[in-house]
Amino acid sequence: MEYLLAHDLGTSGNKATLFSADGRLVDSVTYHYPVCYSEGNRAEQDPEDWWRAVVRTTKALAEKVDPKDIAAVSFSGQMMGCVCVSEAGEAVRKALIWADMRAVEQQRQIGERISAADFYRITGHRLSPSYGGQKLMWVKEHEPEAYKRTYKFLNAKDYIILKMTGNFVTEYTDASSTCLLNLDKLQWSDTLLEAMGIGREKLPELHPSTDVAGVVTAGAAKELGLLSGTPVVCGGGDGVCAAIGTGCVSEGVAHSSMGTSSWISITSRHAIYDEQQRTFNWAHIVPGYVLPTGTMQSGGGAYGWYVDQLCGGEGAEAEKRGVSVYDILEEELEKSPPGSRGLLFLPYLMGERSPRWNPDARGAFIGIGMEHTRGDFLRAVQEGVAMNLNIVLEVFKSHGQRLRSMAVVGGGAKSRSWQQTLADVYGLKLEIPELLDEAASMGAAITAGVGAGLFKDFDAAGRFFRVDHTVEPREENTELYRRLSPVFDRAYQGLLPVYEGIRSFLEG
Repeated sequence: MEYLLAHDLGTSGNKATLFSADGRLVDSVTYHYPVCYSEGNRAEQDPEDWWRAVVRTTKALAEKVDPKDIAAVSFSGQMMGCVCVSEAGEAVRKALIWADMRAVEQQRQIGERISAADFYRITGHRLSPSYGGQKLMWVKEHEPEAYKRTYKFLNAKDYIILKMTGNFVTEYTDASSTCLLNLDKLQWSDTLLEAMGIGREKLPELHPSTDVAGVVTAGAAKELGLLSGTPVVCGGGDGVCAAIGTGCVSEGVAHSSMGTSSWISITSRHAIYDEQQRTFNWAHIVPGYVLPTGTMQSGGGAYGWYVDQLCGGEGAEAEKRGVSVYDILEEELEKSPPGSRGLLFLPYLMGERSPRWNPDARGAFIGIGMEHTRGDFLRAVQEGVAMNLNIVLEVFKSHGQRLRSMAVVGGGAKSRSWQQTLADVYGLKLEIPELLDEAASMGAAITAGVGAGLFKDFDAAGRFFRVDHTVEPREENTELYRRLSPVFDRAYQGLLPVYEGIRSFLEG
């Protein structure tokens, strides 16, 4: 039996998984590491923490099988970062990760050199301080010595590939998160390099995700417990790998993650360039496709916040009964009707990315009456997230996308009531997989299998993605949400002056 080793390098830790070639999860191990937050909008990590995590988790999994049976290693990794490495392969400084938003001035400079519309059309993304290229600009302007010592600019998984193989490479999905890639041509863009003032020599070799980046060196093999010569496949960014892991490898199938942030993505032969730039596009792992996406800042996180801050009584009751607090809350939710008796929730607890793109947006309950119960508040949170994500889905539909089903993963997908609400709001059949937390690492394993020649193509995702159950939309509720969604949208629009007032107040 041959095996595939996959690493999912997330923000809080690395989840390593070992899959058999027939799609069975053999085992998984997680190793956590810290994030250094500072000055309000800065977020950094030490790349050596990533390497230590990969070493420890690889060793643990390699002991489960004969290392010679591990056919390939690959990666899913956090995107939109900036890892500056020297020619010797060492990190020049801590990595600026996706959550780092310090490059606001660099965003402004780019906007003076290229129009927002042209930037969006070349990259598939709107102008933002969150992408890797803007972060490298910041390093160049504020830490010129670090920039000078930077031989190549990488993302998280690319750094681990470098440590394993000695090669400086990236692939299309992570390259599209730098905003230095021409999405249509899948080539580094001279126009964008000039607009950002970045030298082409700083960029790594560009590859398809399924390319073998190199093999595990003798030195790395000794640290990892692998055989030297084991193929290392490039892999992809975490959001794109999660789409692979949920079978979103052809048109007509959507993928949604209900984690702390939540998103919807689809597989398409053509990028979706929305006139309002509400959504964006990643390069896809699957050749010939792109992955139009919309990510909201606080999806599952909004529900988690409500539970943590306002459900202390239920927490105590759950502890007394020896069950999860979320089980207690499901009972409360069942008592609230769809529509939450007219109670609305705007889920903008961390500003908003897609579809609003408003850092000043704030969360709100609207329409509170004496008749409302705790269950109504809980259901309103779930409905607010669903209606916000549905705006993203409607963008895709307006561009001619016809969807048959949607696979949903992440912590929020564990709630049966939320599953039904999502199906009802979208008017779409949901597929809930057996493994809700392994989609990204599963996608990396499938990519490894294709790259190593174990699988002919990405149809192999079918042997990994196993549906636990499906959820059909209820027609009467879909109609109810069709009437409520415009009210939800008007509530946001009506609060725009209030958001500006709150920002002014906080700024003093």
